[in-house]
Amino acid sequence: MSKLVIVESPTKVKSIKKYLGNDYDVMASMGHIRDLPKSKLGVDVNNNFKLEYINMPEKRELIKSLKEAAQKSDGVLLATDPDREGEAISWHLAKILNLPLEDTNRVTFNEITKTGISAGIKAPRAIDLNLVDAQQARRVLDRIVGYKLSPFLWKKVKSGLSAGRVQSVALKLIVDREREIEAFNPEEFWSIDAKLLSGKKSFDAKLYGLLKDKKPISITNEKEALAIVEALGNAEYVVDGIKKGVRNKQPAPPFITSTLQQEASRKFNFTGQKTMRIAQQLYEGVDVPGYGVTGLITYMRTDSLRISDEARTAGNSLIVSTFGNKYLPDKPRYYKSKNNAQDAHEAIRPTIIPLTPAEAKASLTTDQYKLYKLIWERFIASLMAACVQDTVSVDIAANDYLFKASGYSVRFDGYTALYEEGTDEAKDDEGTLPPMEKGDSLKLKKLLPNQHFTQPPARYTEPTLIKALDDNGIGRPSTYAPIISNIQQRTYIEREKKSLKPTSLGMVVSDLIGEHFKSIVDVKFTAGFEKKLDKIGLGEADWIKIIDEFYGDFNSLYVKAEKSLDGKHVKIPDEETDIVCDKCGRKMVVKNGRFGKFLACPGYPQCKNTMPVPEDEVKQPCPKCGSKLVKRISKKGNKFYGCSNYPKCDFASPGVPTGEVCKECGNYIISGVRGRKYCMNSECPSRQKSDKKAKK
Repeated sequence: MSKLVIVESPTKVKSIKKYLGNDYDVMASMGHIRDLPKSKLGVDVNNNFKLEYINMPEKRELIKSLKEAAQKSDGVLLATDPDREGEAISWHLAKILNLPLEDTNRVTFNEITKTGISAGIKAPRAIDLNLVDAQQARRVLDRIVGYKLSPFLWKKVKSGLSAGRVQSVALKLIVDREREIEAFNPEEFWSIDAKLLSGKKSFDAKLYGLLKDKKPISITNEKEALAIVEALGNAEYVVDGIKKGVRNKQPAPPFITSTLQQEASRKFNFTGQKTMRIAQQLYEGVDVPGYGVTGLITYMRTDSLRISDEARTAGNSLIVSTFGNKYLPDKPRYYKSKNNAQDAHEAIRPTIIPLTPAEAKASLTTDQYKLYKLIWERFIASLMAACVQDTVSVDIAANDYLFKASGYSVRFDGYTALYEEGTDEAKDDEGTLPPMEKGDSLKLKKLLPNQHFTQPPARYTEPTLIKALDDNGIGRPSTYAPIISNIQQRTYIEREKKSLKPTSLGMVVSDLIGEHFKSIVDVKFTAGFEKKLDKIGLGEADWIKIIDEFYGDFNSLYVKAEKSLDGKHVKIPDEETDIVCDKCGRKMVVKNGRFGKFLACPGYPQCKNTMPVPEDEVKQPCPKCGSKLVKRISKKGNKFYGCSNYPKCDFASPGVPTGEVCKECGNYIISGVRGRKYCMNSECPSRQKSDKKAKK
């Protein structure tokens, strides 16, 4: 007989089985096997919040197989993921398989490698019921909020809406930022830049203030700027002072979940969900020649910056052999995790330090390679010596005015020889300055007064929203990607290039929840609840008592909201466009339907005109009438190119017209996927030949 090891994901089975050998059988639970029923709340709020778990119908055959395997085995080890969710899945498995909860049958693998599997198997423990309670408390919270607020929104706004506890806070952050932008009043200000020559080398200096007090001045309008330019008409520019210094630029720490998602978004434009999906693949195992199927990174849901001594030693050895001794800092660098970090796992790092991205590349998909390279370089760089820069700041006198210029040069590149962290803000335009001494005369090439206006705060992007959630203690590492995905799928927000913008529906929903359920969308309240969940996980708080306190307050707010909005319905304002209805002359508005957005006449029901939302204009004109072509979406959700002069011109094509004419049938040649050119007439022999070739 052999022992049965149950993991969550089937992709781990092969690699774990390889390391454990023939004395173990490995099966996957495919995630949760029990859950609350979808058709009802499933939480008895009048009986200590007793949960009504049911076996998931789609897992019936799997549960049967797990039971049969457990009965035949010489013991069961529960090796689900090393987090609260994984602990809860192990607890559900123990319940279904009738395993005593006091048995030491729970094992965790921080990495799917021989070392990680061996360490996990040697340290079995009992299921941590405190972690299970923390997960159940979160589940109950989210269930109560979702199952109460969603029907409330159906009645007061429109059917099919839903609300989530943490998602509502994220939505409010986006809505509040949009309101800040709308309310922003730009203020004018001016700057004066001098382009100067020192010898034959030019550099830029900015007007700072007056020489007498060396304090900054503000220039609020063109008149003031031109007066200063006039006062500098015959000025001599002289170096008034030089300040030299040295600064050490330290590397960023190794990745945690939130920073990995932020950096992957900045550098590769990955969504949080895509990043986590690829990271899961790297964690679970990839077949690499010479190593076999092995996990390439440690567990990717973590908020800890801790790294093992073994990994540090291996990283230091690689740095010395690749870059040299001077690239190691004098003292090892240790990073401190946030106070609210659970510190259950290490930071995200490569499991096989000597396996460079270049060596692993042939075994990885393009996206896997990008993410592995990012994680590997960030980890190695975090161990490396600082980048040392020589800085110089120059004061320049011109009549009564003071100009300043600054720059730097790299004395020692340090960790930047391998990696530099991305940023969400524009980088300083510091550069190198020519050699100068105090008293040197400089030649003025050009004096430029520049008008500026203060800018509103930028909309959130996915990385900046994740950072805001992380900084405020909203949610946990595993929840950031689903939060953004959920509010986007519900059409509460939309992407405008990289920015996250609330829709009219999102603003209505956020305002309604914020008005009647203020605590639900309060950042401090939600962050405070995360701390309470942490206390439950540590065994320092009773989950039923905490949920009872929350439910009492929440339910009273719900009753008040029902009374105050009795019989009332909140209208979602339509988004007006510049497109004129060709039937009645009104301006069309954007509506949301089963297949996405479409344009509708606001004169409904008198005018029932609708049309697809025009997308990007195409450079190629309509081959039929010469009007502009636009990319549209059909009612079935398919993209096509149509004439902007519709319905007068009915040209529509699945590809972009090339301007060429088919020699066989005289129809239009269009360009499709990957630049393939073919006749748009599906009956044309040349089109049929092209289709066959494309299929091959």
